[in-house]
Amino acid sequence: MVWTASSVVATALLFLLLLRHGKAARTTTSLRLPPGPPGWPVIGNILDLGTKPHINLARLKSKYGSLIWLRLGSINTLVISSAESAMEMFKNHDHSFCNRYLNETMRTDEAYTGTMVLGEYGPYWRMLRRLCTTELFSRKRIKDTEPLRRRCVDKLIKWISDEANEETGNSVELARFVFAASFNVIGNLMLSRDLVDPNSTKGNEFFNLNSELTELTAKPNLADLFPSLRWLDPQGLRKQTQEKLRLVLEIVCSFVEERRRCRMDMDVQDDSQQNNKDKDFLDVLMEFEGNGKDEPTKISDKNLNMLILELFMVATETTNSSVEWAMTELLRKPEAMKKIRAEISQIVGHDRKIEESDIEDLPYLGAVIKETLRLHPPVPLLIPRSVVKDTELIGYLIPKGTQVFVNVWGIGRDPASWDDPLSFKPERFLGSNVDYRGQNFEYLPFGAGRRICPGLPLAHQMIHLVVGSLIQSFDWVLESGVTPETMDMGEKMGMALRKASPLKAIPRALDL
Repeated sequence: MVWTASSVVATALLFLLLLRHGKAARTTTSLRLPPGPPGWPVIGNILDLGTKPHINLARLKSKYGSLIWLRLGSINTLVISSAESAMEMFKNHDHSFCNRYLNETMRTDEAYTGTMVLGEYGPYWRMLRRLCTTELFSRKRIKDTEPLRRRCVDKLIKWISDEANEETGNSVELARFVFAASFNVIGNLMLSRDLVDPNSTKGNEFFNLNSELTELTAKPNLADLFPSLRWLDPQGLRKQTQEKLRLVLEIVCSFVEERRRCRMDMDVQDDSQQNNKDKDFLDVLMEFEGNGKDEPTKISDKNLNMLILELFMVATETTNSSVEWAMTELLRKPEAMKKIRAEISQIVGHDRKIEESDIEDLPYLGAVIKETLRLHPPVPLLIPRSVVKDTELIGYLIPKGTQVFVNVWGIGRDPASWDDPLSFKPERFLGSNVDYRGQNFEYLPFGAGRRICPGLPLAHQMIHLVVGSLIQSFDWVLESGVTPETMDMGEKMGMALRKASPLKAIPRALDL
């Protein structure tokens, strides 16, 4: 009797297990991986990427569709290649795709785990995001810090004027000066100080180390494609990154320690003197007090230093690359340059400098910036994401841990979404509601969803102010022998999509 009962129970359990297995099997087999090009043994689809992966991946869309599956070495990779698939991912599955896929150099000593742009999604990330949004990028904070950006742009104009030298008519490498000005903007927001002078050989150590570290983290690394090689560090990138990171963090740490000493000195002064001092972001981070439940009561020194470094690394590249591409496109299309100059002359006049408050009244300038970001998004594949859990996307199974690229470069040039997509036509945005704030999925230069670029409000102000100021201050002329038709438009992949050959042009001063 006992045996019979046991047999019944065992049979029932076996039936339930088989039924459950059958359901699981049907679920697994009813879904499949997205289509993609066949890969080679061991290396997979690495050769399909080439040196310009955003371009090569865009070409694959015509054959494989809006979702493309690749195997890069041993790394499963999904490419989002259309506005429709981007909308499906960001609107309906953003939470499942919200982690970052960090490369080997960024995993160094878990340095980036406590950062905002690259850190893992969770309570601590949400706390950092909230802190940065309210204390750096809120509308009020952007308004309050407008004078410091104007001051940095004034220095930019002076640097260019001094470099050009009216008598000799020298050309200038624009990106070098824009990068320095952008770096100083972040320096003032974070630390209340300028940190670089492009004409000085001294005092630029932090700037130079930051640039070198940014380049190292963007280099292709065999250890990313074949994790079994991580211990070997075949290209020596991890070792180089660790050394640069150590040096640059020593400088960041010195900034923090200097501020601590300053605050201790202020503690012995009366409260009125302390209250009169405007707080920068470093003050905010040092004074932070969390709830102690899902966030720490204080930000650790390690995480504080890394957050400061990360913001310097990512916040300067967007402005720098976007301004360089905008000026390149305008020099290729002089009639567009004339339209911006005429608009500034009409709205701003000749008696004062362009201000951020003028931006909304300069629609053609805005259209030029939008068109530049459509054709030349700063991060063409966005910062890679990682799938949090197995997810069904448009009928396909996307396994947990998959690396995800969103090809915003290809989406921005997709003829399914844009008329004459390869031409620079700012007019397409005049009277259009299409914007880059993450709601129009055919146009995502800053991303969308939870991981949309947090510095978008600052980038918006800076790009418009810098381009407008450059055009108001100078008449730009191409170097001798270079014509709009022969300008080098080659690209170079890095932290941001830069011109392979830096833009050089001759600025001729205009009287305000």
